[in-house]
Amino acid sequence: MQIQHLKGLIAAPFTPMHIDGSLNLSLIPSYYELLKSNGVKGAFICGSTGEGVSMTQNEKKAVLKAWAECTKGDSEFKVMMFLGGTSMNDCKELALYSYNQGIYAISITAPFYFKPANIEMLTRICEEVASVVPEMPLYYYHIPVLTGVGFSMYDLLKSINGRIQNFAGIKFTHEDFMDFQSCLTYENHKYDMLWGRDENMLSALILGAKGAVGSTFNYAAPLYHNLINAFENSNFEVAQNWQMTSINMIRLLGKYGGIATGKAYMRKMGLDCGEFRLPVMNMNKEQYQEFSNEVDTLNFTEYCSKIHVKEPKSI
Repeated sequence: MQIQHLKGLIAAPFTPMHIDGSLNLSLIPSYYELLKSNGVKGAFICGSTGEGVSMTQNEKKAVLKAWAECTKGDSEFKVMMFLGGTSMNDCKELALYSYNQGIYAISITAPFYFKPANIEMLTRICEEVASVVPEMPLYYYHIPVLTGVGFSMYDLLKSINGRIQNFAGIKFTHEDFMDFQSCLTYENHKYDMLWGRDENMLSALILGAKGAVGSTFNYAAPLYHNLINAFENSNFEVAQNWQMTSINMIRLLGKYGGIATGKAYMRKMGLDCGEFRLPVMNMNKEQYQEFSNEVDTLNFTEYCSKIHVKEPKSI
């Protein structure tokens, strides 16, 4: 398989929920239009941001189908499905479903309950899932802060190389820049390395990253377009300032409870995706108002993603 190297921003969408915690699939077409109109090149669905680990197999299929249907025919917009990691049979079933729905790629992470003992075992896991969809790109999702599996990705590439023909690359959500650069340059830049830490994007660009997957691209895509443009035009001080803007925005994620704060940013931007499921903690009304006031001090409206309303067709 010819490995395609993706460029630009790929959002990790939130899964829209109703007030009762059920899926709000009707919002997904508008979500796609939001990302597309703000220059985002794809969607990494049902990952950490998308609460895939908190959904049933049927719910994940429903979310996947909704994204596949609204993006059908848009070959420039890449939908990537996170399959999971604890059950290989579930992953293989979702891989086949993803292939039949016609999306671009699939992704798995390391099992995080019964963890692989070594690189060989992790390779075998990737090999088993990849084998059911040999014509579909497979990405490994490296996020040791959540999985507790922190093997060197350079060692994983060495183990996989020549064994899994449809292994496309790695979604690298870690701060090990030595490992990331080693993977970037492995076998003459053979594999697609997608950066996964929005707050460190500038550092990754310096090392040679071309594509990135991030949660904050959902609601602040213009910020990162500005950062990338400044970097590519050698305006490094401007790029540093945009990265600092990103950092200040991301600090509020931790201050107001973590990953669920991202949905609060979406609500602030104008696309209400509901709340996160247990055990993730959501803000109460008073906390949201405090958060909203603090976001206003960051000049959020100057760089947040914009909802573009389509003009009605003239009769």
